[in-house]
Amino acid sequence: MKIQGHMFIWLSVFILAVAAVYGVWSKEPVGTTALFLSFGLSLMIGFYLAFTARRVDTGAQDNKDADVADDAGELGFFSPHSWQPLALGIGAAIAFLSVALGWWLLFISLPIIMVGLFGWVFEYYHGENQNQ
Repeated sequence: MKIQGHMFIWLSVFILAVAAVYGVWSKEPVGTTALFLSFGLSLMIGFYLAFTARRVDTGAQDNKDADVADDAGELGFFSPHSWQPLALGIGAAIAFLSVALGWWLLFISLPIIMVGLFGWVFEYYHGENQNQ
């Protein structure tokens, strides 16, 4: 994680230099603003990764003598299959379609989005995935 933090911090330094050169050379405010915002985002990610790396154990990617097998093991918890993202996707598609066809479609999409969101948030509180 330490390596990734340093990579993002160096990337933010590069983006800052590019933003300064682009801003002076092009005098175009939108692209310059986007580059400065990219600098800020990259700096935040790099700072978070470097800050977190100090508080967790050293990973295999931080050891120069590590093998690929040293990084094996449990990667984390992944949810079982869920139908809720499908409901959210259908609701979002109808909501975005309402911009083109008419705002009345938003009234149809909002209940679908709310049901999908509610189901996704609370899917571990009922059914076979319920914690005991």
